[in-house]
Amino acid sequence: MTPIHCSLTYPSFLPSRSRLQRVDQQNSSTVSEFILVGFEQSPPSTQASLFTLFLALYSLAMAMNGLIIFITWTDPRLNSPMYFFLGHLSFLDICFITTTIPQMLIHLVTKNHIVSFASCLTQMYLVFGVGVAECILLAFMAYDRYVAICHPLNYAQIISRQMCVRLVLTSWIFGMVNGILLDYMTFRGPFCRENHIENFFCEAPIVISLSCGDPKFSLKVIFLDAIVVLLSPMVLIVTSYARILASILSRASSSGRGKTFSTCASHLTVVIFFYTSAMFSYMNPRSTHGPDKDKPFSLLYTIITPMCNPVIYSFRNKEMKGAMRRALGRGNLAQAESV
Repeated sequence: MTPIHCSLTYPSFLPSRSRLQRVDQQNSSTVSEFILVGFEQSPPSTQASLFTLFLALYSLAMAMNGLIIFITWTDPRLNSPMYFFLGHLSFLDICFITTTIPQMLIHLVTKNHIVSFASCLTQMYLVFGVGVAECILLAFMAYDRYVAICHPLNYAQIISRQMCVRLVLTSWIFGMVNGILLDYMTFRGPFCRENHIENFFCEAPIVISLSCGDPKFSLKVIFLDAIVVLLSPMVLIVTSYARILASILSRASSSGRGKTFSTCASHLTVVIFFYTSAMFSYMNPRSTHGPDKDKPFSLLYTIITPMCNPVIYSFRNKEMKGAMRRALGRGNLAQAESV
């Protein structure tokens, strides 16, 4: 008897198996927007208080950083590399807080916490680019202090105006290029899972965890990048200040020690604030993270540090305080003359 071969064929009006698989893939929920959870779970009264607090901090940070930019770029008595770098640091701080805080303020007073895929990508790129540029610039500022204190006779030749411009441009270029890499590693996979981001802005490790693919490779790349971006400048900073400390202790004049310590302490305080919070966010295992732990550190390096930078530099620096008094005095005089 001849065996009968039976084959199952789909009728013409039914899709084939491969066609069904393609349809299933197309029907999978591809994420085109994200929802920033932020502080939406807080009571309305708490959200109102947070809005008032963050608006005050944001306004203060913008005003103080703007004042530093103005006086460092207009006061001829502050025409030195240290204040040139400080002015650019304040400009980076303004850019940094503007990428996250205005959006958070809007979400605190509205119920719509949705951000598009493109907006999330752009915000993350700016946070990465400006944040990395600030890390590099802080390291160059430490090097500037090292040359000024340990090699004062050659300071003008080593840290010339052209060198200052090159160092600032290096910070910006490295930050922008690094932002492209980290953006690609974050958004390289498809997103078809949960689209709720447990933070008030698009932070890379949280967004990567929402990807459909295996996030381990992207998280490893970001971790390695954080080692290069955070630890390499930190090595330069620690080395510079170790040599500065040795040079200060070898001096006999106590008055010179006090002034040098005051200037270096300001920069070190800024470095500790910024690097500690950034390291926790990007160099800790994700298993130790959570909304309650991420948000405080995110707030620390996105708004508290940019606000503290001008305060730290202003109140610990006599030249800055004198320049601010002169700037405010000119403003009051011009107002009196107009009246």
